[in-house]
Amino acid sequence: MTEPQFEKIALVGIGLIGSSLARVIRREGLAKHIAISTRSAATLKRAEELGLGDSYSTDAKEAVRDADLVIVSVPVGSSGAVAEEIAPALKQGAILTDVGSTKGSVIAQMAPHVPAGVHFIPGHPLAGTEKSGPDAGFADLFENRWCIFTPLPGTDPAALEKLSSFWRACGSNVDVMDAEHHDRVLAIVSHLPHIIAYNIVGTASDLEEVAEGEVIKYAASGFRDFTRLAASDPTMWRDVCLHNKDAILEMLARFSEDLAYLQKAVRWGDGEKLFDLFTRTRAVRRSIIEAGQEVDVPDFGRQVVAHPPKS
Repeated sequence: MTEPQFEKIALVGIGLIGSSLARVIRREGLAKHIAISTRSAATLKRAEELGLGDSYSTDAKEAVRDADLVIVSVPVGSSGAVAEEIAPALKQGAILTDVGSTKGSVIAQMAPHVPAGVHFIPGHPLAGTEKSGPDAGFADLFENRWCIFTPLPGTDPAALEKLSSFWRACGSNVDVMDAEHHDRVLAIVSHLPHIIAYNIVGTASDLEEVAEGEVIKYAASGFRDFTRLAASDPTMWRDVCLHNKDAILEMLARFSEDLAYLQKAVRWGDGEKLFDLFTRTRAVRRSIIEAGQEVDVPDFGRQVVAHPPKS
């Protein structure tokens, strides 16, 4: 266990990311005090039952008071309201960060409310599952995953390094880029895949004569894996779409063009074009495995429940 990096860390929002942070902060001894805040009394009670923090409040201002590090883990559409609420209670020299999947919008919402003397460093840990809520978190969520910072001009280097050190202690690799670049990259690697998954599963659901029969009964890995993405938190993904609109629309346009190309190849029986595309995309998966962001085992490395042989 390391020496505490912060006297007090406040977690505003205690869903998958917030509760995973609480667990790894506790395990690694990164703070002497973990303050937890969420608007839902029921969620806060559950966080307390799980022993995720040292103090609990539905009042975010109370939670962040005297905190050295404040991590906002709420749907991106709520970022501005949270920043406005907690601003009067933030102490001088504190680091304020977030975990939102869109950075341009979060900066536009939060930056105007950040008091002078508080180090606002937008962040995004590229880690998650389709689960949500305080029960969904686990301490290893950030292990060997990337956390991207999009610091504003004039950011204090010492504060950035301290926040980077914190995320590295949580198991993450750290990178820095500007907000616009982040939003374009995430639009293709995260946002578009989720939108496509929601759409495909929605299309299957609309086929009512088979959705509860053949589609569900015979769902193999292809459709099944789309349903995993499509089971993600609807509030979070609604806000992502609304708050990274330009980049998502750009990637959707590119995807539509490529889909039209593929449609033409299928229509005209152009096996060479199909084979070339399918060969090229296999290389992408190999690259992801080589980068350590996936495991090369059957069923995407998921644990499979063993069923005893029938007698």
